Amino acid sequence: MIDRIKALLQEVEDMKAANAEELEALRIKYLSKKGEVSLLFNDFRNVAADQKREVGQFLNVLKETTQQKINDLKEAFENIQTTNNDIDLTRTAYPVQLGTRHPLSIVKKEICDIFGRLGFSIAEGPEIEDDWHVFSSLNFAEDHPARDMQDTFFIQHNPDVLLRTHTSSVQTRVMENQEPPIRIICPGRVYRNEAISYRAHCFFHQVEALYVDKNVSFADLKQALLFFAKEMFGPDTKIRLRPSYFPFTEPSAEMDISCNLCGGKGCPFCKHTGWVEILGCGMVDPNVLENCGIDSSVYSGYALGMGIERITNLKYQVKDLRMFSENDVRFLKQFESAN
Repeated sequence: MIDRIKALLQEVEDMKAANAEELEALRIKYLSKKGEVSLLFNDFRNVAADQKREVGQFLNVLKETTQQKINDLKEAFENIQTTNNDIDLTRTAYPVQLGTRHPLSIVKKEICDIFGRLGFSIAEGPEIEDDWHVFSSLNFAEDHPARDMQDTFFIQHNPDVLLRTHTSSVQTRVMENQEPPIRIICPGRVYRNEAISYRAHCFFHQVEALYVDKNVSFADLKQALLFFAKEMFGPDTKIRLRPSYFPFTEPSAEMDISCNLCGGKGCPFCKHTGWVEILGCGMVDPNVLENCGIDSSVYSGYALGMGIERITNLKYQVKDLRMFSENDVRFLKQFESAN
């Protein structure tokens, strides 16, 4: 057996490989479970007891030599690759195709920049929330339809844990932990159990704003909304406020802007009304302030919220909401100039 080991040792010392594929084949030949070295170790149990010591030493030398030879050849290949001087560094770089920001990211940044010029800072919170921050603290009744399973993705009950249905939960967290004045915007992803279509999805993105301070009035809200509309959609944009209802604001309103396609004259896009709804708003209900530990006899505030997809649809005339989440490169490339 010693003669077989010596012959195999000579083979290993003379071993050469022209490329990585040949080296891998040699490794398998000698060091795999059914390789030459492994077979010798399997036959070792048949060696006479008085020869085991000597044969074992030869076997160990063979195994170590084979492994070292494989490592040396592998290192030699790696050195050749790293010291390759065939690359001409003076050549023009290969064309690298640049990507583009997602249209929702473009519009979200623009919204945040506009409110940033009004002194609002960005606040963020968890997407997995509890009932208190999403519903109870915001004045939702116990039997409000939004709490139903068909509208909200509940993760567990008792206590209720759910995917937030709006970023108003961020507002309540800030009001619980920060003394007024508070001036924040809350961008983020929200979830609702809706059938997916060209105008609705089970997840979408919102930006909500909150301003709480002494002597905040509806006039302050209206001026902020007018400034936002003109900055986002153009200086000729007009707004109108229609009475509405939200559990967390009183009084509440829906805001429309004049259609930027027909200039308010009426077209199919605005359903021939000349107006397009873009957001909801109102004065923060005193109960909400009290729930968050803010004295409603001293402080007041306003809140507003909008869907980023809605604003993007209006700004870029995207007619199918699903296109924002399909990752179609042909669609996304259209927004290169908007970066």
